Amino acid sequence: MKISVNGTERDVADGLTIAQLIQQLNLKTDRIATERNLSVVPKAKYAETTLVEGDKLEIVTFVGGG
Repeated sequence: MKISVNGTERDVADGLTIAQLIQQLNLKTDRIATERNLSVVPKAKYAETTLVEGDKLEIVTFVGGG
């Protein structure tokens, strides 16, 4: 199925969860925030949130500095 991640279309497996996608992208959940179809998804819901055709995700990575 096709979804959009940060404006880029991606083909992913049916039934993929946000947690699985984040793992595939090699991201650490403690350093990101995820929005699905204009709604923020709490980290506690990543494993139970199944993606569907046409979902639009924005994944923001926090970077520290000083």
